[in-house]
Amino acid sequence: MVYIVQNDEEFLEQLAAPGLVVVDFTASWCGPCQRIAPLFDRLSQEYGARGVKFLKVDVDQCQITATNNNVSAMPTFVFFKNRVAIARLQGADPNALTAKLKELVESNETLASAASDSPVSGYLDLSSFINQSQSECLNESDTNNLKHALLAGSGFYLESDCDEQLIINLAFNQPVKLHSLKLLAPAENGPKSIKLFINQPRTLDFDQATSMEAVQKIDVDCNDLVNSTPIPLRFVKFQNVQNLIMFVENNQNNSEVTRIDNISFIGSPINATNMSDFKRTTGKKGESH
Repeated sequence: MVYIVQNDEEFLEQLAAPGLVVVDFTASWCGPCQRIAPLFDRLSQEYGARGVKFLKVDVDQCQITATNNNVSAMPTFVFFKNRVAIARLQGADPNALTAKLKELVESNETLASAASDSPVSGYLDLSSFINQSQSECLNESDTNNLKHALLAGSGFYLESDCDEQLIINLAFNQPVKLHSLKLLAPAENGPKSIKLFINQPRTLDFDQATSMEAVQKIDVDCNDLVNSTPIPLRFVKFQNVQNLIMFVENNQNNSEVTRIDNISFIGSPINATNMSDFKRTTGKKGESH
């Protein structure tokens, strides 16, 4: 059965379902969306009994949700687990949709439970709480930018441009508590020395980041990068985080280019999400597609 999402707040509620959640970002005026809709319905009947939840989101009714999930064309199918986007497909390709769903369901069923995805018991992966439209990175490559590192499983990555240093400013949709940081990167040129700052009024420049005292300094082990092992944070210092700045000072082999495949945080939101706190940052109503 396909659940029709009525608004942005309802989407967040439905996304909290355990297990795999498949979201069809669609529009009433989109011809390809209408053609693939019967297949989406059939797949929901086949896989619903195996614990998969199917959501349909009209991008005109849920524009904030569409923007936060980088939906620019319809249909787009995004696959979530524990609120984290783990895969996506764009376009009305029946074979690709069927194959990807089969692959993810079979992979999911090899796990002991949905909760086993979180390496820290009692906490969530907070990737879906990062507001990408209000986040930025200084010295990022034009082709390999921050958004790539915030989309798990995309196969893309963030890469530095002029030298090895990066300043990454991540904004959260609501205040959160941060327990640990996870980085996926190559052992050769993944980040090594990192300084963390929280709740800054604006993005620091490189001189400021170098001279200011950090909330925490981290010397990253290359094994933690390769295995994406949670790096503990000083939990008491990260209790009410609205934005976090990561200053990557250097990388593992001191080369000119630093690469990060994925950035994520383990923790918990402080309060229930209030959709009135969200603000449109670009474009006008109806322009998200």
